[in-house]
Amino acid sequence: MLRQRILSALFLAPIAVGAVWFGSWAFVALAALAGGLAAWEWTRLCCGRFGISGVLLVCMAVSVAVLGRLAPEGALLVIAVALIVVPMADRTNARVMTWMVAGVLYIGLPSLALVWLREQGRETLFWLMCLVWATDIGAYAAGRSIGGPKLLPLISPKKTWAGLAGGVLSAAVVGAVTGAVTGVSPSGIAGLSGGLAIVAQAGDLTESWVKRHFGVKDSSAIIPGHGGVLDRLDGLLATAPVVAVICLVFGGGLPLWW
Repeated sequence: MLRQRILSALFLAPIAVGAVWFGSWAFVALAALAGGLAAWEWTRLCCGRFGISGVLLVCMAVSVAVLGRLAPEGALLVIAVALIVVPMADRTNARVMTWMVAGVLYIGLPSLALVWLREQGRETLFWLMCLVWATDIGAYAAGRSIGGPKLLPLISPKKTWAGLAGGVLSAAVVGAVTGAVTGVSPSGIAGLSGGLAIVAQAGDLTESWVKRHFGVKDSSAIIPGHGGVLDRLDGLLATAPVVAVICLVFGGGLPLWW
């Protein structure tokens, strides 16, 4: 399993890095593909099948990615309409409708945030991606080597407090290096990166709770060793909207901070 995870990461990481580097429609295409697959997984997970509501959720994800570059306000309007249309499409029970509403927000807002963040400059998105990757790697390494008390065993039996600390520390190191390279306050960006590591791991735990609720191990099996798109992007889905709000507060991307 670990070998599969490494090989998949070695294949996918250059694609993601290349799309972020070149930006423009290359990144929009990647975001649309990832959002569409995430919508497909979410629908199958929550509804048990891929029906009309799933098709509409996929269309929303793709539309939001495209509009995120052309007209972010229009993307927000699409999300608002989808909150009404998507859960009503299959005329199913109220509980499933609630999960589909959650899916609109869970996939729509991060898709918009990621595309919009790339428009603010590649530095911000590279930093975000690297800190999320560092969080995952640091948490895995610390959890496996140190062990100790479980973080939330009823939700994710393998995660430990040591893993949480390792993820936070790894993200903080990424932040400090980013600050030194970009001229942003190293201590400030290191502290922010550590805080976002907690958000990323909360996103991981949230997705684990959803899967446990529906009795599945992975959201799908399309990425060998990792499961599905939702399994791979859970931390990024949680942190991207937070970073987008920070960019709005500072009036732009990472080089304008502090």
